[in-house]
Amino acid sequence: MPAELRRTSRWAGVRAGDPVQVEGTRLRSASWEFVAHVLNSETGEEWVEVVGGKPGDRSVRSFRPHQLYAMSARPGRDPSLADAPGLPL
Repeated sequence: MPAELRRTSRWAGVRAGDPVQVEGTRLRSASWEFVAHVLNSETGEEWVEVVGGKPGDRSVRSFRPHQLYAMSARPGRDPSLADAPGLPL
């Protein structure tokens, strides 16, 4: 039986196409854009899909929510989008 996956193009104040920072990739000068937040409603597992990488790369990759940061954040010092969503005012 296939898992019940719920994909949303808006999450934690970002929407598809918004630039984000990803912590822990070990790729210098990489750039990323948010694609979707995915939740497996059966297991509670969640991940975030982004597109990008090194300059010119458009690979789709998945990361844990706590690895994504707003562009204005300082990863490691400021909270991740999972911990402090950038909600609109």
